[in-house]
Amino acid sequence: MDLFARDEKKVEYLELIYDLVFVYMVGRNNSLLEPVPGGFISPASFISYVLCTLAIIQIWNFTTFYINMFGRNGLRDHVFLCVNMYLMYFIGEATRHDWLAFKEQYHIAWALILANIGVQYVIELRNHETDVWNRDLIKRMAATLFIEAGVAFAAAWPGPRMVTILSAAAIAAGILLTALGKSRSPGGMIDFMHLTERAMLYVVFTFGEMIIALAVYFRGDGSFDPNVIYFSLMGFLIVVGLFLSYEIVYDHLLDRERADNGMMYMVIHIFIIFALNNITASLEFMREPEVALMPKMLFMIVSVIAYYLFLFFTRSYAKAACSLRGRFVVKLLVLTAAFAVLMIALRENSYAHIFITAAYIFSIVGALHEARLRTEEKEKHD
Repeated sequence: MDLFARDEKKVEYLELIYDLVFVYMVGRNNSLLEPVPGGFISPASFISYVLCTLAIIQIWNFTTFYINMFGRNGLRDHVFLCVNMYLMYFIGEATRHDWLAFKEQYHIAWALILANIGVQYVIELRNHETDVWNRDLIKRMAATLFIEAGVAFAAAWPGPRMVTILSAAAIAAGILLTALGKSRSPGGMIDFMHLTERAMLYVVFTFGEMIIALAVYFRGDGSFDPNVIYFSLMGFLIVVGLFLSYEIVYDHLLDRERADNGMMYMVIHIFIIFALNNITASLEFMREPEVALMPKMLFMIVSVIAYYLFLFFTRSYAKAACSLRGRFVVKLLVLTAAFAVLMIALRENSYAHIFITAAYIFSIVGALHEARLRTEEKEKHD
């Protein structure tokens, strides 16, 4: 009998508590995107935002993989997670517009968090003396974490340009080394259903930040202002449509019971969540007249398209009865091209912008719903 055999893994209370600090970090990262008067986000602020957001999502990603494979909800798991939660506050406090002034605090805490997860893998080795596959995986994941931690630690002291380069290199190293090890990891070691549920929960609390940001659309003088009603309704529909799109894919099109190592699934979700954060910022910009029209409109277009692009990439995890190719792809391309063209053509009309965005999103929802119905019909006949 395998000592570590287990039933379907459930999301533990400890994981949900740990996620709360990431809710805090979503807000901290989004605060970096404050536009300059009469223009848009400064390049330096946007680069800081991209790096900080990807770093935090990656930390969550690494933690989730460890818990999925080897977490036992024991004392050791609690201690290590609490240490990382504590360190995350140092990162959160250092996430600000004068980020470079706090680069030592940010990068040392970042490196310590990665090393903390790496140490958990090293400790786990003793439980797999004769398990060749798990030992190989553990060593590769520990090496990935320690390498990225080393690069992040090295970024704590150099000048502004080198700090940015090293921070980007640390994130890229983590993604590439994880992806390169994908083919060597048998899917049976991962509880793919648990992994998809954890990714879904991160998406949900990212939507939570979007819902908070949407509150600006309801500001008025207390009367039933038609402008407030129109923009608040359109903004609300945009958020609902984005959520429904993910819900259809997650609940009805994904094969969550498959045997898969899940690494690329989680990498895809890094960019889904990043796109959602950008959409949240875009929604806030759309209601700020002091922000330049063209850049904030392009930011919305790119953010929404990026969200659907990476959501579409999950098609490789779809059920056998689900076909997201051929005519479906052509329809999405046509809708996306029409969305971009209309947004640019009507760039001076904010009423049109938000309506076109909502219409595009619900056209995608409709296409996904049709795919869901076809999938369910095919499953009935199989």
